[in-house]
Amino acid sequence: MNGTFSGNPKTEWLVDTGKEDRDMLLLEDFWYIDPDGRKWEAPNGSVINGASIPRPLWSTVGSPYTDDYRRASIVHDVACHDPAILRKDADKMFYFACMAGGCTKGQAKILYAGVRIGAWAGGVFPKDTFSRIKLLYRLTEKAGVDEMRINLKFAEITKELNNLDDKAEFADIKAVVDGHV
Repeated sequence: MNGTFSGNPKTEWLVDTGKEDRDMLLLEDFWYIDPDGRKWEAPNGSVINGASIPRPLWSTVGSPYTDDYRRASIVHDVACHDPAILRKDADKMFYFACMAGGCTKGQAKILYAGVRIGAWAGGVFPKDTFSRIKLLYRLTEKAGVDEMRINLKFAEITKELNNLDDKAEFADIKAVVDGHV
């Protein structure tokens, strides 16, 4: 078993003038219970913005609000903004929550790699490196080089992940990703 969600989340789009306009407000408490029985809560009033997948990977992995990982992204967003929760623990939860939401194990391991790269990139690149404007218009050569670096890192990881046996455990998947980020 991969865990269970409390149901379907109730949200409202927020209008973010001058920002990327992808924030949503959670209108009811929402939660996920992982395979170990830990409850991951996303309380009413939380502001969420979808899966923590770096923008350069959206065409490969998926964008923040698409596919069967949408519910997993809600509890992951809230967990990542809680200083009492380690990011690596939130990312592990995201892996299992993706499968609870309907993703295949193959999708979940690629999505896990995406959020781990997101955590890695957040510590390596300046915060505004991958803003929407820089990536759409390529205002600087540096943004293009950084985007290629993320895509290359992701390609290396997914190649190794795809070579894992279908029965690979989470620890095996984590070891591959940790070897790169």
